[in-house]
Amino acid sequence: MEFLLVQALSGLASAASLFLVASGLSIIFGVTRIVNFAHGAFYMLGAYVAYVLTTRLAGPIGFWGAILAASVIVAALGALMEMVLLRRIYHAPELFQLLATFGVTLMVQDLVVVIWGPEDLLGPRAPGLAGAVSLFGRMVPTYDLFLMVLGPVVLGTLWLLFHQTRWGVLVRAATQDREMVAALGVNQKWLFTGVFALGVFLAALGGALQIPRTTVTHTMDLSVIVEVFVVVVIGGLGSVLGAFVAAIIVAELNAFGILILPQISLIMVFLVMAVVLVVRPWGLFGKAESAPRPAAGLTIRPWRPFSTAERVAVAVAVAAVATLPFFLGNYALTVGAEILIFVLFAASLHFIMTVGGLASFGHAAYFGLGAYGAAFMVKFLGAPMEAALLVGPALGLVGAVLFGWFCVRLSGVYFAMLTLAFAQIAWSIAFQWVDVTGGDNGLLGIWPSAWAAKPQGFFWLALAVAVIGVGLLRMLVFSPFGYGLRAVRDSTLRAEAIGLDRARLQWAAFVVAGTFAGIAGALYAFLKGSVFPDFMGIPTSVDGLVMVLLGGIETVSGAVVGAVLYKALAIWLMSQTDLSKLVLGAVIVVVVLAFPKGVVGFIEDMRHRWFGPKKTGAEAAALAKVEAAR
Repeated sequence: MEFLLVQALSGLASAASLFLVASGLSIIFGVTRIVNFAHGAFYMLGAYVAYVLTTRLAGPIGFWGAILAASVIVAALGALMEMVLLRRIYHAPELFQLLATFGVTLMVQDLVVVIWGPEDLLGPRAPGLAGAVSLFGRMVPTYDLFLMVLGPVVLGTLWLLFHQTRWGVLVRAATQDREMVAALGVNQKWLFTGVFALGVFLAALGGALQIPRTTVTHTMDLSVIVEVFVVVVIGGLGSVLGAFVAAIIVAELNAFGILILPQISLIMVFLVMAVVLVVRPWGLFGKAESAPRPAAGLTIRPWRPFSTAERVAVAVAVAAVATLPFFLGNYALTVGAEILIFVLFAASLHFIMTVGGLASFGHAAYFGLGAYGAAFMVKFLGAPMEAALLVGPALGLVGAVLFGWFCVRLSGVYFAMLTLAFAQIAWSIAFQWVDVTGGDNGLLGIWPSAWAAKPQGFFWLALAVAVIGVGLLRMLVFSPFGYGLRAVRDSTLRAEAIGLDRARLQWAAFVVAGTFAGIAGALYAFLKGSVFPDFMGIPTSVDGLVMVLLGGIETVSGAVVGAVLYKALAIWLMSQTDLSKLVLGAVIVVVVLAFPKGVVGFIEDMRHRWFGPKKTGAEAAALAKVEAAR
């Protein structure tokens, strides 16, 4: 009993730091509607800056002053990022803001290594709190007790700020209806900047307070951001009290999960998140959105199938790519096959995002399930590659059917977070079910058949699968099913009024997208000759999102261009420089600023402007109003 009590107290100490970071993210999203992927990077920067200051300033005043100073410095950096970057893209599709913050995260990851090196750093103990206190015969660190008290104090301070100050009232009003706040004459720019700075300050403070408890490392950002997203979603987006309660739940699950149910310890928090979202889609203390958010694929320029000339041009381009094995070496062909596989993966995600209007943060689950399905066929049934490629992706289909049934009952960021939860559940099972999946060691020896064993043969196989897959997805866009799906995306009420079943159509689209992602995953397993849990990890899902957004979510086939550009650039940079993340992140930020509709969306805008039908003055004015309203 004493041990369990100490374990519970340790969980409460962890909950305090988790609450600080999660409350900042919740506040930022509540007002700006930005899913700030860089929040973990600010948490990490807070720890690094605090380490530098605390090692130079002596005594209690120096230590605690350094903690606050580090948080203020990082908050200023966050405010600068909001003014320079995010303020320019508030009117862009909301997922582009996620893409921009992801680019910043990549840049920060390499910058901290350049400045502080790759080694873990050990900061000083907190003056006066370095010892331990005996409770029920067990020693509890004094610093943990301090953190347990700090959490409620910060919660009370935030409550007073939001309920007893004019600025706090405006923030709460903007959380409910920011358009009305703007209509009342409030300067949204500075309100957003202030909210963003406060959120970053809390994240940096959470990171700075971790120095006496753990080492400072350049992987801190990704290790915390997933748990923070879970806390924010369970508690309810925009709810500080919800973040506090959810942080305690998640921290205690982490503390006791490894003791009570070690086999599923990694799954427990995501299971709780999934259950909460299914039962109460807006979280424990959140509120349902007052109005539906714009769909991801909404566009004011109607899509159209390829013309005859465009079909000929595509056929010529495919034929030209098919000749590459006669000119390129083995390494280039292997890279080319990998790019083609990710073209199909990105196209499957693009389909559900643009046609279905559903942004999935966990699409890698079906990519990984397809890979494992093919690997199981080879390892356990001795099937050849051809049979594994036909049957293996069915595991991705099954996963999409199961997970999609729950996910399509939600919308917006709650849908995205539930897909993330299911993806993490699938990853956790693959990681911990060692007897079947090999765990972190993976499944090895997944080799292609003799005719596809050479890079030339596998390149042609990947090209054929990618072309057929992308072609089928494009055909679905312009099929009756695709038109019905787009109708549901653009106006659910009108679509249901004419007899379209939103949930059924979106579930079918989810299954289609998951199946094609599974096909790409099965092919990837044979390219690599192995399968690992990381195939369905968060970085793979984020890569898919980046490819789609770079191509353009208001296009039909933008993911093809986005996948080629992103994957080719990432692979080339890794071979050319140790700062590949820094350069790639900078490129992503520049692309977001220069092409807020994606590369293909920008090209289509230019083509329509130069070669499209001329508009009358009234038509141009009406179009400008529609663009402004969006």
